[in-house]
Amino acid sequence: MAEWKEISVKEAPFEIIDGDRGINYPSQDEFYDEGYCLFLSTRNVRQTGFNFSDCQFITQEKDELLRKGKLRRNDTVLTTRGTVGNLAFYGNDVPFENIRINSGMIIVRPDVTKMEAIFCYYIFRYMQKSFETFTSGSAQPQLPIRDLNEMEISLPDLREQRSIASILGSLDDKIDLLHRQNKTLEALAETLFRQRFVEEANDGWEVGKLGDVISIYDSMRRPVSSMERDKMKTGQLYPYYGAATIMDYVNDYIFDGEYILMGEDGTVQTEDGYPILQLPTGKFWVNNHTHILQAKEPYSNFFMYIFLKKTNIAHIVTGAVQPKINQENLKSIEFPISPVEKVETFVSITNDFWNKMNSNNSQITSLTQMRDKLLPKLMSGEVRVKIN
Repeated sequence: MAEWKEISVKEAPFEIIDGDRGINYPSQDEFYDEGYCLFLSTRNVRQTGFNFSDCQFITQEKDELLRKGKLRRNDTVLTTRGTVGNLAFYGNDVPFENIRINSGMIIVRPDVTKMEAIFCYYIFRYMQKSFETFTSGSAQPQLPIRDLNEMEISLPDLREQRSIASILGSLDDKIDLLHRQNKTLEALAETLFRQRFVEEANDGWEVGKLGDVISIYDSMRRPVSSMERDKMKTGQLYPYYGAATIMDYVNDYIFDGEYILMGEDGTVQTEDGYPILQLPTGKFWVNNHTHILQAKEPYSNFFMYIFLKKTNIAHIVTGAVQPKINQENLKSIEFPISPVEKVETFVSITNDFWNKMNSNNSQITSLTQMRDKLLPKLMSGEVRVKIN
């Protein structure tokens, strides 16, 4: 097999492109809810992909005034300001033809004659944990491009790049498919919920409080530092949840079952004021930045998840610098007490949805762990891929 080259980022066969910061940079009143060109914000780039739930656009005329920062297919986007190190790949599955980046991110554009485009993306996935070392600034963290350029990478020949990218890409494709299936099932449940508990709601229904229909298990939470988690990587691994996402995997757990997680502090609500929710099942660990809830009968956790997802909670969030939802405010959320038979029918119908989603989530966890174990081994050359 051919030897790998050890090179710096600035020597690699890709170009790093800034967003436009000139006099034509869009002002706030030049953004629209729809339009010719999607103007990416850092909130649209998550840890491993795009999120288009809250987008802003500019006109074609404004787009043509900008000189830099226009995406091409097969580019990788990396956030370098605010939330540093989030990544997305602009493949053919992204449904926007015209996209520009804002000044909080960069474009990485490979020379496809020397580097497989998706392999370029995985290089930066592999480097994500290293970005912390080079990040500066406390109020507004930044990853300076000059420091990024000095980071070292290992580069195999083009054929081995393609083989590595194919293995990792197939795992990510399967994970993405399962996530999309879950979104479809969730959308079906939301439609049914809206029909039965919003459109068919009766003015005579009693209005109670959320605290009457849920149990809260926050007292069982135990945070673990990243240094401690690094020591918990042997044997069977379980998800370690933060306020908004799975942050890590560790070899122990403090919960076993079905729960609803709702962000308590930090990331607690969407741009529109809806709660940040997660639906873990099985064995998992939780840090102290999220509430742990379970529905009381006759309600199911899935019922309560759908209810909370469609409930604006902006009025119960406190704290200007560090947003927080305390238990007292959480329990005070108004909850309509609909007829028991109506609830039981909904729970019965959506139980199949929930079971399928749980099955998908188990596969997602297994595939994610497999990918995360393989990625550093493949990208460092510790595990080599046989090329025919």
